[in-house]
Amino acid sequence: MKSSKKGLVALTPLMVMLVVFGVGSLIAGDFYRIPISLAFLVATIYALFIAPEKGLTKNIEKFSQGAGSPRILYMIWIFILAGAFATSAKAMGAVDATVDLALQAVPSRLLPAGIFFATCFISMSIGTSVGTIVALTPVVTGLATELGVDVAWMVAIVVGGAFFGDNLSFISDTTIAATQTQGCAMKDKFRTNIRLVAPAALIVLLIYLFSGNVVGEVNNSALTLVDTIKVLPYIVVIALALAGVNVLIVLTCGIVATALIGVGMGTVEFFDFTASLGEGMCSMGELIIVTMLAGGLLELVKVGGGLDYLIRLITRNINNRRGGEGAIVLLTTLSNVCTANNTIAILTIGDIARNIAQKFGISAKRSASLIDTASCFVQGILPYGAQLLMASGLSGVSPLEIIPHLYYPMLIGLMAVISIIFNPKQQIHTKN
Repeated sequence: MKSSKKGLVALTPLMVMLVVFGVGSLIAGDFYRIPISLAFLVATIYALFIAPEKGLTKNIEKFSQGAGSPRILYMIWIFILAGAFATSAKAMGAVDATVDLALQAVPSRLLPAGIFFATCFISMSIGTSVGTIVALTPVVTGLATELGVDVAWMVAIVVGGAFFGDNLSFISDTTIAATQTQGCAMKDKFRTNIRLVAPAALIVLLIYLFSGNVVGEVNNSALTLVDTIKVLPYIVVIALALAGVNVLIVLTCGIVATALIGVGMGTVEFFDFTASLGEGMCSMGELIIVTMLAGGLLELVKVGGGLDYLIRLITRNINNRRGGEGAIVLLTTLSNVCTANNTIAILTIGDIARNIAQKFGISAKRSASLIDTASCFVQGILPYGAQLLMASGLSGVSPLEIIPHLYYPMLIGLMAVISIIFNPKQQIHTKN
């Protein structure tokens, strides 16, 4: 009883974080008025004073050990390079070229399916659902208006496809967070994850192929050789990542490719390119701060017995891998609803999910796939999530109008549940 009470008290910093963020956001009427970093900071200050170590100095040392652990720092190096690559690629025109190339290949009679396929390709290339939505929503909104098609339905195609890449891209924040917290290689997580979501993508593609909702013609401007070459950095990154090359090397090669193509072909000035690298690294600042705060906070929770208590509480009536996987998905779902950010949700429950996976012999690649997919499912249909708010703002339609048409996010959530219920024979790895 005493141990349980101690474990429950140790968990309260996580509750404080969720209350500060959730309640504060509800009071403000905006889930982005209260920075998630501030919520973590308040919870950290509280945790430092209730931690079991003797004295504040000792507690700060424990917090710092968690915040600066090799796993956390490795994740931060990836974030920095991913930000630099994404922004530099955009500066040299790779994003616009990729969008144009994808739309160029879309026959107008297959427009819905083509837009979905193009969005999947673009989001997989640039690794960000928000960036994909920002790039394509104005395009499909104009097309929908021109062709007399329901704007909310067309925008939902883009939002759904954007989460394909968010879930699978090697430079996506969620992929990085999922693989690093679970301790598995990106290529292994990708192979496991693609088997999970590919049926959903295929079903959605077939729905759009036979939707019959679009008539008329779309005018696509011809692409030049220069435009096509600009897509090469994304191809380099995807190819090297699939080949199993270390992600830091992959991203470095991507940055070198953007420099050689952008500066070499004169599509971006050298100093503009270097400025974009700095801008990209700095753009990851809040995510880096949150990652370190989360690492330190969870270390204090762990030292106090909070993680052990939570695992016992969630798994006390579970005696098999199926139940363990269900617990991981449930934790991720609740965390994402509370934080409204799939990357932060994964960072918040990553260590807990990893401990549950180890307890029930769930492989690291499987747990990484589950938490990433579950987080993308929730984020994809969350009306106060950044993606739907962005899509709503750019298209002029309410998030509630878009949600009923979000076939892909809904289906990947369903596929995760089906895979847990009907495929209990996952590979066992008790030591990840």
